[in-house]
Amino acid sequence: MSDLSQIVKAYDVRGTVPDQWDEQAAEALGAAFAQVLNGFGEPDEAVLVAHDMRATGPGLAAAFAAGVRAEGRAVVELGLASTDMLYYASGALGLPGAMFTASHNPAQYNGIKMCRSGARPIGQDSGLAEIRERAQALLDKGERPTGTPVAPAERRDLLADYAAYLRQLVDLSGIRPLKVVVDAGNGMGGYTVPAVLGDTVLPALPLEIVPLYFELDGTFPNHEANPLDPANLVDLQRAVIEHGAEIGLAFDGDADRCFVVDERGEPVSPSAITALVAARELAKHPGSTVIHGLITSRAVPEIIREHGGEPVVSRVGHSFVKAEMARTNAIFGGEHSAHYYFRDFWFADTGMLAALHTLAALGEQSLPLSVLASEYERYVASGEINSTVADQAAKVAEVRAAYPQADADEMDGLTLRFPDGAWFNLRASNTEPLLRLNVEAPTRERMAALRDEVLDRVRR
Repeated sequence: MSDLSQIVKAYDVRGTVPDQWDEQAAEALGAAFAQVLNGFGEPDEAVLVAHDMRATGPGLAAAFAAGVRAEGRAVVELGLASTDMLYYASGALGLPGAMFTASHNPAQYNGIKMCRSGARPIGQDSGLAEIRERAQALLDKGERPTGTPVAPAERRDLLADYAAYLRQLVDLSGIRPLKVVVDAGNGMGGYTVPAVLGDTVLPALPLEIVPLYFELDGTFPNHEANPLDPANLVDLQRAVIEHGAEIGLAFDGDADRCFVVDERGEPVSPSAITALVAARELAKHPGSTVIHGLITSRAVPEIIREHGGEPVVSRVGHSFVKAEMARTNAIFGGEHSAHYYFRDFWFADTGMLAALHTLAALGEQSLPLSVLASEYERYVASGEINSTVADQAAKVAEVRAAYPQADADEMDGLTLRFPDGAWFNLRASNTEPLLRLNVEAPTRERMAALRDEVLDRVRR
């Protein structure tokens, strides 16, 4: 019997299959999802269900759909999809949805990202805790949903519609020709990139795509589909240089995040991409609000203000950013983890749309990406560094006490800011016994010194 408290996280479901959860648990979660939708007053309409390329996806998705149907709701099966395709479908069709994916996690994992109609997020504070409780009650009683299923599930293929919608938002037809290496990591980018950037369903763009690992394979035979780990960017960096490409793109397993490397094979920070896209969106919508994650570079709010926008900071995590986007009617939002959110995309995150903006910015002028990106990278960052810590709260308190002169912010973990412009954030993982450290400073020397000093305290 599954203990759902082990797999229901802050804003999604995530765990190993079959030892932490299985199809019985998926069916219970489907029934609970339908029940909670009824409580929200969502119209008694269908639920969208999609899955990524993991081997366990089709079975889990089918079981979830059976639970939904037992509660009297119809199901629209999208089959293979990226997470942002599910969000597109939820927004365009006005239906709630469930995406079966474990994103960047290893092959034995699977999970569910759920949303209300219009791609509105469901997290612990917005329905997910109740879904867990209702599903756990079914499992504890050893019961299956007993309602009479409605009509058989409908199948829909929305890949071409999704691609056309994104291309309508960012027109690449007039840019200079670009050679683009794309590492799909055997994830869903191998399914969506040919449709959006290639010519499989729409006319060709001025792009020469050099594909890496486009074969859908949930065992990830080449490397983990987690571009946040520098080790997983090595193949892309090498290929960009070997092919003389202008840019490289890497997608995670469910292709909702996009990472960028320049023509030298050097990573472009997600903070720089956030600032670049923010500037483009503010040019179209002057004076708009832009959301930035707590641990993006301090260059991001500076650049937002310089382009006439209003920066608003958010806690880390997509449900928090999406809620802040909706509250402020923000035009755009970006996080250090390479999640990018767009008002034109129902406030949801889509790495593909961020990629289109980056390609447009590069192709609309003649400078190489390294020069273009340097306009948005003003400070030196450490990247996220994880440390295993048994008592996270005690360690954070110890670090706080060591810097009484710093300005403290406890919006999400501990952020300490120093008079010289350096800062760091130390926060606990939602899912593991880890503390995550991010450091930024005006110079590499200051960043390295502060990073090493804090890490020494954390790891003692």
